[in-house]
Amino acid sequence: MVRKAIIPVAGFGTRFLPVTKAIPKNMIPVLDHPAVHYAVAEAAQAGIRDIVFVVSKNQESVERYFHNNAELEDALDSRGNVAKADEMRAIAKLVNVSSVLQEQQLGLGHAVLMARDKIGAEPFAVFLPDDIIWDDHPTIGAMIEQHNEHGANVIAVKEVPDSAVPFLGIVDGQPVGEHEYALSGMVEKPSLEDAPSNLAIIGRYLLSPEIFDVLERVEPGAIGEIQLTDAIKMMMVDPGVRAYRFPGSHFDVGTPAGLLKASIYAALQRDEMKEEIVEWMKVTIAEQGA
Repeated sequence: MVRKAIIPVAGFGTRFLPVTKAIPKNMIPVLDHPAVHYAVAEAAQAGIRDIVFVVSKNQESVERYFHNNAELEDALDSRGNVAKADEMRAIAKLVNVSSVLQEQQLGLGHAVLMARDKIGAEPFAVFLPDDIIWDDHPTIGAMIEQHNEHGANVIAVKEVPDSAVPFLGIVDGQPVGEHEYALSGMVEKPSLEDAPSNLAIIGRYLLSPEIFDVLERVEPGAIGEIQLTDAIKMMMVDPGVRAYRFPGSHFDVGTPAGLLKASIYAALQRDEMKEEIVEWMKVTIAEQGA
């Protein structure tokens, strides 16, 4: 059973400056929920109960978002907005949250290692909240099922166009099911000619606790960072690594354009605003001559 997850949120969010001078990047809203909310909601839907945020200084608002705000809730109740008050209370009930401070940003592997004491000796998930995946069945839930069946580490992947391959982590492996692959290798940002596939790693991982010992041994890369993929590659044989090619809709909200696309997609799922957004898009596109 997988009960815990790590969500690294440390970082300056330089792509979103100047707003990230004052607001953590993962608290910038996708429509009307911060980006990190979607990762936590996916975790909760899959039965994960404990979330550990790996934060940097001045990111207290990330954890605080998932706590009760009695003053706000009481104010909403007093104004007759009980539904909104209940929605706020529901956020605090999604999961149990805690945080650890990453004083130096030394890579994703280092961030995961920072949470070791809170995870303990049990399998756990890692979410990169820049990656939002919408699906009726939570992606991490399918990955947990795969881990429970095979005992292997599991990473999420999706097919990407050739133009994206040199900028992403790409996996090498053989299909063993409709959405499953047994992996034999991974390579970071290969040239198109050297890429073993067009399956790119997306920000969901299901890992066995042995990964912590491996991360302790991983040599930092050229820029002094400890890479999670280097540790996963060292576990390729035992206990093995599998990939799950998820069928959901994926958005990289780590870029302004990706965040805008995700916000529009989220709006189109809302009955109360879909028609207005579609009409506005038609008029705007016509006016721009696109």
